[in-house]
Amino acid sequence: MDPVIEVQDLFAGYNDDLVLKAVSFAVKPLRITTIVGPSGCGKSTLFKSIIGLLPPKEGKVLVFGKDIYSMDEEKRLEVMQKVGFLFQGGALLNSLTVLENIALPLREHTKLSNSIIEDVVRLKLELVGLSDAWHLLPGELSGGMRKRAALARALALDPEVLLCDEPSAGLDPQTAAGLDTLLLELRDLLKMTIVVVTHEIPSIQKIADDVIMLSMGGTLVFSGTLEEAKGAEKEEVKAFFARMPGEASKDSVPVGKFLLAAE
Repeated sequence: MDPVIEVQDLFAGYNDDLVLKAVSFAVKPLRITTIVGPSGCGKSTLFKSIIGLLPPKEGKVLVFGKDIYSMDEEKRLEVMQKVGFLFQGGALLNSLTVLENIALPLREHTKLSNSIIEDVVRLKLELVGLSDAWHLLPGELSGGMRKRAALARALALDPEVLLCDEPSAGLDPQTAAGLDTLLLELRDLLKMTIVVVTHEIPSIQKIADDVIMLSMGGTLVFSGTLEEAKGAEKEEVKAFFARMPGEASKDSVPVGKFLLAAE
């Protein structure tokens, strides 16, 4: 199967600051790929480049085989509607309820009636285990609930690919583990490709099929499966994965049925 996302010889950064240098890799379909590396290595910069927010200084970003930076905004939007985004802070609008937040992309990009939109939103909330939280404001949610509400919004348009930036950031271990389980279930249930930017070793251990690793200099030091990463000979890769504990279980529970972890 063709790659869902391809990054080709990417140089990217801000003004004169070059963060990523000659980065190339491909994301395989129907797998969870983790983008890892030490803090400050350019993981979030790479995330921004992939989702269309940071044009490369050199190189290409292909999504579904199309160079998203060589097309006009309308065509890019058409391609990127097949991609859902989960941002690090959730990016929920504080003045809107959970239901209203999740409904936003449906109101913006579809012509569905209000009643159908509400039905779709309730289905997405069921998928992420938040059926009873539809009426709450973001400020009334725990950190884990905010992440799941943002995840439900990312799923609103039934994307083929889900991109997540540090989904476990700021969560306690139990809540983070529940979110990891949810991502595994969504991949299998919805037949999705998922890309996760993270530095959390337990999450990498639990969810990763494939690993992309960046160095502090913004170069690619590894691209391959998780098992290959754990057996890699490069010292930088070995040092990163030496922190990895014993095997974490990838056994999962039905989506929407796990207990909500209180913070």
